[in-house]
Amino acid sequence: MAKLSVNIDHIATLRQARGSSYPDPVWGASMVELAGADGLTIHLRGDRRHIQERDLALIKETITIPLTLEMAATEEMFTLASKYKPDLITLVPERPDEKTTEGGLNISENWDDLQKFVKRLHDAGLIVSLFIDPDEESVKLAGELGTDYVEINTDRYSLARDFSTELEELRKIEKIASIAHKKGVNVNAGHGLNYKNVVNIAAIPYIDELSIGHSIISRAVFVGLDRAIKEMLHLIKGVRNL
Repeated sequence: MAKLSVNIDHIATLRQARGSSYPDPVWGASMVELAGADGLTIHLRGDRRHIQERDLALIKETITIPLTLEMAATEEMFTLASKYKPDLITLVPERPDEKTTEGGLNISENWDDLQKFVKRLHDAGLIVSLFIDPDEESVKLAGELGTDYVEINTDRYSLARDFSTELEELRKIEKIASIAHKKGVNVNAGHGLNYKNVVNIAAIPYIDELSIGHSIISRAVFVGLDRAIKEMLHLIKGVRNL
């Protein structure tokens, strides 16, 4: 049964929009845990557009559920990851002009740098995941790099506007999850998942965890964070009991 890791970046986005001290993502992290989520995800970007180092430090100190830190493969982020030691590091591509992460890592073009970076993270005692698009080359190269996890990018599935496209993208994700499992690589998935499209992804064998943020925080505006998380948990964890 897939687990749910709630991404709370957009709580910090609201705070940063006014430069205020609220809403505090550290409070949000505690509410995520109390609502029954299996984990928490934050993305500490180089431009600090939402999550800040202060948030990472306090969240790591106060929650007891696993913390995933999304980050770029930079020297600054390596220093912070080594200092705070989150439960999982997910390496993602990062561009200053993007609204959100756009696409998975291009492993072949960045092979040498990623190979060295993954090794350094492992040497620091950290567990590593690579955010990849659902294609065979990416999962093959991820396995060769020795990463512990891959997180399959579900963006194209989430953006599908007709049934045939959605089904095609779903089959790609299923195939890549199966390939990763056979290579001994653990599998997570996320990006753009919401209350209408999550069930089919949650039903895919070998997917350990789904990372979902924007749709949950958006739903929380109307019904509250506790209910928004519990509704998502019901969809994810009820699917295999139908």
